Amino acid sequence: MNRYIVLGGDILTFTAEKPILRGMAMLVEDGRISKIATAGQFDTEECERIDIAGKLIMPGLINAHHHFYSTLVTGLGKAAPSKDFNEVLNNLWWRLDKKLLAEDNYISALISALSAIRKGTTTIIDHHASPFAVTGSLNQIAKAVKQAGLKASLCYEVSDRDGEQVCKAGIEENADWIKQCEMAEDEDLKALFGMHAAFTLSDKTLATISSLVQDLECGTHIHAAEAESDQRFNIEHFGKRVVERLNDFGLINSHSILAHGVHLNPKEMMLVAERGAAVVTNPQSNLNNAVGIADVCKMQELGIKVGLGTDAMTVNMLEELRVGLWAQHLKQNNPSSAFMEIASTLIFNNPLIAQKYWGAKHGTIAEGGPADFIVVDYDPHTPLDENTWLGHIIYGISQARVDATICGGKVLMWNGELLLDIDEAEIKARSRELAAKLWDRF
Repeated sequence: MNRYIVLGGDILTFTAEKPILRGMAMLVEDGRISKIATAGQFDTEECERIDIAGKLIMPGLINAHHHFYSTLVTGLGKAAPSKDFNEVLNNLWWRLDKKLLAEDNYISALISALSAIRKGTTTIIDHHASPFAVTGSLNQIAKAVKQAGLKASLCYEVSDRDGEQVCKAGIEENADWIKQCEMAEDEDLKALFGMHAAFTLSDKTLATISSLVQDLECGTHIHAAEAESDQRFNIEHFGKRVVERLNDFGLINSHSILAHGVHLNPKEMMLVAERGAAVVTNPQSNLNNAVGIADVCKMQELGIKVGLGTDAMTVNMLEELRVGLWAQHLKQNNPSSAFMEIASTLIFNNPLIAQKYWGAKHGTIAEGGPADFIVVDYDPHTPLDENTWLGHIIYGISQARVDATICGGKVLMWNGELLLDIDEAEIKARSRELAAKLWDRF
């Protein structure tokens, strides 16, 4: 179905100028929204008409920081109890990622992608690690993304923690993937240069990456000041805070994503803002790991575009948004604070972040923009208008069912049923087999 009209439902555009469109229909052609007008203006159009009366249309949601590889950890109870974030890494994540094989990378990404479709997410910015299955890992993930019909930016998290050869392989995986994406010009797949975090990277490695980032003219994606220990390590060993050190190597640019940013100070925040980089907050992960709550209000006050991600916790962006608001209430010690700051992370800033890689209008509903949208079964019992729509998203729409997910004009899910050439039962069965083997190796 390359050409069709969607009509009958109200449209939330995720734009401040015209947040709600009523009585309007959308013409989808070749993966883009070619026209938005009143339904009567399409009478002469010879194409399929899809009536979604009584439901809402919204842009496909964007996850600005995710880990596909975490999918197979669900239910794992073998990790030792951890008293701080460094132990969480050592007891769980760094044990897990060392055991991942090529098929694990593929299946975990595919399962996560299918779950994302069900929750209305169409674009994912991922950050991958599999130290002993590095080479080709991003192609395995890309294969899953393409099968699911989604859009994704991929990278490999380079680190020195697993030795020189693994570090070199990670650098090469990033460089090869970036070059591959440039040559392919695939609208669905993009690339960033991934790094784990400053505290697991030597100056030598940062210098090597810096040279490549300049040559490749690419953005970067790194965990930054997720825990206070990241700051302490860099100050003790290099005499610099995280952002200062990364900036000295030219690794913070307008296409960079700094994940978490829980322990950035105002000076670092201003430097990030000057460089035009984004910080992506991951509230559920930060609360789960007890590392703190990022000061989203302060960062936005200083001019940073703060986006929203799920890290390794979920694929449900609307759930993440709700938790983010409540976390800021605690951070600001004010139950009336941070509403706009948090709402903007998902609704306005994630689209702006994604537009750096996918172009204008991504993450919004607009003529000429991509046909990435979802249909939500939501019939509001209170007024839904230009003054209330953000509140409806957080407190109402977040609890509603996503009926349909469309990406690049392709209908991936309709009436809650996946419409992909994928045997989901078979994929889940294989996932259980691989997870059991992975847990045995853990």
